[in-house]
Amino acid sequence: MFIQTQPTPNPASLMFLPGQKARRGGAERVMEGATTGGAKSKSFTSAREAMASPLAKRLFQIDGVTQVFFGSDFVTVTKSEDYGWAVLKPDVFAAITEFYAAEEPLFYDASAPGAAEHVITEDDDEIVAMIKELLETRIRPAVQEDGGDIVFRTWDPDSGVVTLKMMGACSGCPSSAVTLKSGIENMLMHYIPEVRGVVEAEPDEHENEGLKAFHKLEQHLST
Repeated sequence: MFIQTQPTPNPASLMFLPGQKARRGGAERVMEGATTGGAKSKSFTSAREAMASPLAKRLFQIDGVTQVFFGSDFVTVTKSEDYGWAVLKPDVFAAITEFYAAEEPLFYDASAPGAAEHVITEDDDEIVAMIKELLETRIRPAVQEDGGDIVFRTWDPDSGVVTLKMMGACSGCPSSAVTLKSGIENMLMHYIPEVRGVVEAEPDEHENEGLKAFHKLEQHLST
């Protein structure tokens, strides 16, 4: 895809014009799909706010990005003074291109099954919000690079224990326990003092059925 850029009066901000439609809630719309509640634009000023949008989240994963704005048919990215556009533009181009290639919606559907595992909801207290923010911005991208994923399950304020679910290549991996304890637990405890431990969630009913079927197949093959 060909993404055009356009300068703004603010040298720290640059407009990116994808020239393609973006999906919003399963419907095909132009970037006016960046509307919520009838508004014609949407601004993200932090990585936490960006968790509501796959595109904004991708852009905030780029070092130096401080603000993202969705307009009618453009995306404006604002950078910090420590970074130059010559360095940031290729990363922004890549993030926008990957977003369209993945055919993701412009905004997550908070009512969709499993959305609460990644999106901060109105029911989440500040601790849960911080846990989800760290998972989305610092931990999940690294885990996904290894072919796996990790999602939030529960937070127990009494014990300080966070329950997470390892998925994909990380599920059942011999090193997953080390990753959970040495990497993820240490990071959560460092940034969130209220967290005193991290444990992996038990297999759910669907996974147990899959494991039973697998063990039956193993027994059949060995006889």
